[in-house]
Amino acid sequence: MGTDDNLDTPQENTASHDPKRPSKLLEFMSTGWADLPRPAADVQEASPYRADRRARLAAQFPGEVLVVPSGGFKVRANDTDFPFRPGSDFTWLVGSREPDAVLVIDAAGEAVLYQAPAWTRETPAFFTDRNGEFWVGPRPSLEDVAVELGIATRPLEEIEKLRGTAARVLTSYDVKVEELFESGEEANKELATWLSEARLVKDAWEVEQLQQAVDATIKGFEDVARELPKAVATSERWAEGVFGLRARVEGNDVGYGSICAAGAHACVLHWTDNDGPVREGELILLDMGVEGRELYTADVTRTLPVSGTWTPRQREVYELVYRSQEAALAECRPGNAFTAPHNAAMKVLAEGLEALGIVESAAEVLADDDKRYSRWTIHGVSHMLGLDVHDCAASRDELYRDGTLQPGYVLTVEPGLYFQLDDLLVPEDLRGIGIRIEDDVLITEDGHRNLSAALPRDPDGVERWMAALTEPLL
Repeated sequence: MGTDDNLDTPQENTASHDPKRPSKLLEFMSTGWADLPRPAADVQEASPYRADRRARLAAQFPGEVLVVPSGGFKVRANDTDFPFRPGSDFTWLVGSREPDAVLVIDAAGEAVLYQAPAWTRETPAFFTDRNGEFWVGPRPSLEDVAVELGIATRPLEEIEKLRGTAARVLTSYDVKVEELFESGEEANKELATWLSEARLVKDAWEVEQLQQAVDATIKGFEDVARELPKAVATSERWAEGVFGLRARVEGNDVGYGSICAAGAHACVLHWTDNDGPVREGELILLDMGVEGRELYTADVTRTLPVSGTWTPRQREVYELVYRSQEAALAECRPGNAFTAPHNAAMKVLAEGLEALGIVESAAEVLADDDKRYSRWTIHGVSHMLGLDVHDCAASRDELYRDGTLQPGYVLTVEPGLYFQLDDLLVPEDLRGIGIRIEDDVLITEDGHRNLSAALPRDPDGVERWMAALTEPLL
């Protein structure tokens, strides 16, 4: 620290507009503080599960050093960051929410969490650094972290002692950590693949977290349905904001950018601008999910009539999508191909397109060398769900897309039909209609359990549900 009263402190994490802090202020700020009461450290419920996962990881790569970073803040603009969320693999193995933390499993299989320690009032950093307690609140001591997470901890700075160590590193989260260790691209890829595939089967605690996220999501759908008149008076943004409130009250946040697509916007698969009008007589497609407090996310879609009742043409298309989802759900059982729900849904949709006069022959367009029906349904019916909305993405095709369903898998089932406004191959009164129905499904030993079954799907049930929503928000 400089002695000149006009010099800034040498802390790195400050902003260009921060005031100068003379030495008298620094000395003054270090005195006159009482010991703050800290809550007692309690072992987290998930700690035994995470310890078991770390042991499985160590056993998979015996005698090797394994490194999994949490990641750091991402810049939103200039010196403001997006809210921090640790990487999903790190969360699955550790549970810490601290940025720049690093899990290291040594060659003997012992796990250590390297993490920044709490800054006490003994150093000016508690108020000069923007990661200090005055800026972001108190941080737990490393001793408390060790108790809560059930893992040995060391100060983050000590990871420098491992510089040059040969290791497998989970990449794309922390460049500084990657540069610290000696690693190979293929070995690192094998680590990422194993972590992704190990997360395919959810344990009992994970299923509970997913159910909690789904339950909160259902409440969010109820909130939005009650508030549709206000969305009509404003825009799709009202629906997005209402659901975001529920996500923040009952969870960590939304699990992904909410899709609140009214009218023809429902034909845009990932419509997240949410700035369009909501009109009586039209449909609104709501694809939304609460990310729970333990960072597991739901992913649910309902398409609702804004006025509360379907027009005959809307009902006709909705019932077709509903029947396709029923066919897909019937294929959700262990041993079936991951693609079985998709294929079942596509058969129903193609036959429905034939009945609507849009294709001449369902059998013809369903052929592997044809698939022209995809013009109106585009996407696959399922993806894995968990800590990521598109979970386990680094898994090999033979265990995921080309694999079979196993007990403990959680996947979405989400068929849809989308008739674009400018599509001259469909009847004019269908153009601008987009409908998707999506539920979150756990594969069980003898079939499946629909985690989001409490949210009505059938057309009559949707109308009754909307009519009954009179309770106040929250």
